[in-house]
Amino acid sequence: MQLFVQQLLLGISLGAIYALIALSFTTIFQGTKVFNLSQGTVMLAGVFAAAKVAPHSGFWLAALVGLLVGGAAAVIIWGLTLASRGSGHLTQTIMTMGIQVVLISELTRRIGSDFLTTKDPWGASVWHLGGVGIPQARVWAIVVTIIMVGVFFWAFRATPWGAAMRAASADPVTAELLGISERRVACAAWGIGGVLAVLAGLFLAAAPNPGLDYTSHLVALSAIPAVVIGGLDSSEGAVVGGMLVGLVQGLVTGYSSHYTFLGTDIGSVTPYILMVAVLLLKPHGLFGSKEVARV
Repeated sequence: MQLFVQQLLLGISLGAIYALIALSFTTIFQGTKVFNLSQGTVMLAGVFAAAKVAPHSGFWLAALVGLLVGGAAAVIIWGLTLASRGSGHLTQTIMTMGIQVVLISELTRRIGSDFLTTKDPWGASVWHLGGVGIPQARVWAIVVTIIMVGVFFWAFRATPWGAAMRAASADPVTAELLGISERRVACAAWGIGGVLAVLAGLFLAAAPNPGLDYTSHLVALSAIPAVVIGGLDSSEGAVVGGMLVGLVQGLVTGYSSHYTFLGTDIGSVTPYILMVAVLLLKPHGLFGSKEVARV
């Protein structure tokens, strides 16, 4: 029972981090219909900047620098994709894959074999609940995710930016005719998406992980099933999908020693198994919009 509660808490905290990454994907997709496949590299670039600043300025200023770098990097990538805008959203999506290859090559050269750490204030401290312990960094990951998700949905539903975002997502042509700048909406969506990805990365770099290495951009790939499970165009679905993937992955990883016949890496495969299972029942995801074709 103790093991179950332990893995349940770790799964929820991992799900909170996945929810932030998934929300960063859907924010960009809703604003521009482009699925940014370089999002993991944006996350790693922001954490890299924070790790370089942290030894000299402390965690909080380093985190701020990392978030700004992540937002700026995402906006720059959006600017680069505009060169292929006339070819359609699929071409822009594929272009983000090429941009990722270039960026990750440079980040790999700079990071080398090191682990990126941000000198976070939680360190290896553990919060105890009965006989179960969970790293304080993961507790704060849950708290911050709840706050950020709340702020995001409030802004999405109750601010002019949110109204413009929803209008541009629903009907870009009509939104332009109503005076809504598609470029401003897209720029804001990519910037916010970059910030959310780096925020998740800052918690991934904390305990119980030793930090992020040059392969950590691949963590974003585990958030892609969360996006698909929830629905590509659903912010609510991104949060639910992220929590679901993290929870299931945490439980499967914790009990992997009980079913070794499935292999030692079954935990990393779990998000994709879950994605396939959901898509067999709900092809558009749990909260995704169904496409209606008039003939």
